[in-house]
Amino acid sequence: MRNDYITKKNSFMKYIVGLIFILLFGAVGFVMVSPQFEQTEPNIVIEDEIYWNLKSKLEIQLSDASGIKYYKIVYNDGQKSIDLNNEVLTGKETDITLEIEPPKFDMFYKGNDVSLDIEVVDNSKWNYLNGNMATKKVRINLDIKKPTAQIIENSRYIRRGGSGIVIVKVEDENLQDAYISFNDKTKFDLVPFYKDSYFVSLIAWDVNIDKFKRINLIAIDKAGNKTITKIPFYIQALKVKKDIIKINSNFIESVSTTVLEQSGELIPIELPKRFIEQNKILREKNVNTLRTLAVKHMDRSKIDNFDIKRFKRLRGSKTAAGFAERRSYFYEGEKIDEAWHLGMDWASVRSAPIKLSNDGKVIFNEYLGIYGNTIVIDHQMGLFSLYAHTSSSHVEMGQMVKSKQKIANTGSTGAVMGDHLHFGILVQGIEVNPLEWMDKNWIKNNITKTITNAKKAIDSK
Repeated sequence: MRNDYITKKNSFMKYIVGLIFILLFGAVGFVMVSPQFEQTEPNIVIEDEIYWNLKSKLEIQLSDASGIKYYKIVYNDGQKSIDLNNEVLTGKETDITLEIEPPKFDMFYKGNDVSLDIEVVDNSKWNYLNGNMATKKVRINLDIKKPTAQIIENSRYIRRGGSGIVIVKVEDENLQDAYISFNDKTKFDLVPFYKDSYFVSLIAWDVNIDKFKRINLIAIDKAGNKTITKIPFYIQALKVKKDIIKINSNFIESVSTTVLEQSGELIPIELPKRFIEQNKILREKNVNTLRTLAVKHMDRSKIDNFDIKRFKRLRGSKTAAGFAERRSYFYEGEKIDEAWHLGMDWASVRSAPIKLSNDGKVIFNEYLGIYGNTIVIDHQMGLFSLYAHTSSSHVEMGQMVKSKQKIANTGSTGAVMGDHLHFGILVQGIEVNPLEWMDKNWIKNNITKTITNAKKAIDSK
């Protein structure tokens, strides 16, 4: 009897122990898989090292699937700690963007070994119901000084649709970006010039911008300090020639349709809409392509001298169209579109040879919508020449080419009816008046003389 009792008692104890084990295992399993007990630390998004001018706000992003329960941001310079922001949240905020106001100091403050100490706790029940904690120490480089931005020389005049040049000096140990801004709209990159801290840029007054406001040199450092320096220019008006062009169904069906097909574009059924798709929508895409390619591929090597010669017209040709012609297109007596013609159209014999006026590098050699088969040459400092509607090419992408070298033959590819060359000049991808760059006196007075004067001014410092 006693043995039976002991056996039953041991069995019962084993049952109890097993049940406790199952319950504990189940509880542990529940804790491990339950979203309420998630173990992932909150995410803190800000760079490990930043520059701060103690003027602008700092943006910090916090996130956690279980929600943020508490956060604290402390400014620490080794001598004092300043609580910039802290909050205990009652709702379930899974994503928070904080804009941290800078601490207030007097003008003579110079912090050393400065950091931003961030602490964040989530709503998880993990860690004995206290939640997961994430911390981050952000190193701060204090910079309250604006960059130095000085105009050394610039061409005196600029015409709508035309070009100019600016030589500047920009200095800042934490410089992030420096560029020329036209009307706070168009940006022109700077290229290293002559000596350290000096830069040069060709600029353009885009013909699509009718009113001149101002041209600025912008310099920004990593802390967000910005210097804006006005560049003095006298402006000149543009004489616009207005043309009326009648479009018929034969042109749309044979030319517009072909251009759209070769460009992989949708072809509207209605003929007027088909022409607009080619002449307006596709034209805009092609112009943007030229702009993007020029900025991407422009030679940014240091400029000491800019030995550019005047560009010559296609030999033996007649001018069929000029720069800044404002064309109105009519179909069956109704105006359906308008556009600028931004180049020189030269007509000669069929498949006439196209030769270069200046050395350069081929940065584009493909079919480009309304321009047809197109070659673009980089001549340094953001200056490019464009040769459109060609029938054949004798150069390759990336090839270095020389003055007087034959690069292609004229043709009728793209949105044209007859064989000719569309010749264009671009400044950082913006088509400008080629007649300026075909005039040796204009080049001398506006470009090369400005460069010479700038070098003298730099050497005299």
